Amino acid sequence: MNKKLLSLYSLKFNPFSPEVPTSALWSTASIESFCWRIEQQIGEGGFALAIGDPGTGKSAALRILVERLGNLADVMVGVLTRPQAAVADFYRELGHLFSVPLAPHNRWASAKVLREKWLHHIENSLYRPVLLIDEAQQMSASALTELRLLSSAELDSRSILTTVLAGDNRLASRLQEAELLPIASRIRARLRTEALDPSQLLQCLNHLLKPPVIPSS
Repeated sequence: MNKKLLSLYSLKFNPFSPEVPTSALWSTASIESFCWRIEQQIGEGGFALAIGDPGTGKSAALRILVERLGNLADVMVGVLTRPQAAVADFYRELGHLFSVPLAPHNRWASAKVLREKWLHHIENSLYRPVLLIDEAQQMSASALTELRLLSSAELDSRSILTTVLAGDNRLASRLQEAELLPIASRIRARLRTEALDPSQLLQCLNHLLKPPVIPSS
């Protein structure tokens, strides 16, 4: 859609493009509830899960969540971009996301530095850092297990990270594997995205086509 058409219909963006601004995304009641629960969960940490078929809005829900968390003071949010990476690269990206120098070949030292950074953040803000992972069904069992061990402290009685795993229905199946059951048992908030029915699609379209609000001078 070119600028001429956008101007003709008083639109700031193409409502049918996947690049719709986050602020313009339509949030369903289930997404609102999920975001609210994560906002409460960052004080205690743990895992959260968002699953659904491709194209049903998981990534959009994560974009909305990131924006909501960004409106909270002192919340540290990292978004993992390469879930399929091996454990060494997984550590490299965690170091980049949380601004700590890591030596992936020395996993013990890397884990120690990361955990110290997260604990320092908790002491100063009372919030757990947040890690969001889209397409999490592509993560290896070893990386997921490493993440679980990294994010727990005091003999597994305290969580020092809030992790949101998002993926298709394969992720739900994988979490039932014996090796990953400890993660499944730690999931505190869940979101299942589904195809919208016609009335919901109409609400979404009306929301996207709503003229922008111009503040009064």
